[in-house]
Amino acid sequence: MTTTRLPPFQRLVDDHWRDVDRLARALAGSAGEDVAQQAWVQALAAYPRLTSARNLRSWLLTITHRCAMDHHRRRSGGPVPTDEPAALEAAPLAPPADAGLLDEELWQRVGALPPRQREAIVLRYVGDLDHASVGRALGTTPAASRRLVSDALATLRKDLA
Repeated sequence: MTTTRLPPFQRLVDDHWRDVDRLARALAGSAGEDVAQQAWVQALAAYPRLTSARNLRSWLLTITHRCAMDHHRRRSGGPVPTDEPAALEAAPLAPPADAGLLDEELWQRVGALPPRQREAIVLRYVGDLDHASVGRALGTTPAASRRLVSDALATLRKDLA
């Protein structure tokens, strides 16, 4: 059995804390700091069991995405039965803390996207993940990830035209 040589966990934190924080804030809004903290705790617990040091950033962002989804599930208190899918409001989407001059209207439109499209676009462009990594984070294929991002971009282009 070969042993994987992982960098010290502190180096992983130093290299990727900003990415984890930005993604957590983009997916969880005001709870982003708590989500990021939970992601780091889970990453630290799982780190010794990793079998590959390949693409650690993607691994961290996948954990962050799952923590954000767990946060939303806990906050929602469970499914709400309804005959009208439009009656369910999407979780508010907040721009990353370091967004600076990003257009608030654009973030509002991203926040209004269907949940899977919103998650895909945030993972792709805020998390800067490739489609294979977005697919893994969403539990789908790279092709489905491409489709979700493409549909989201088409909706945004249409809304902004």
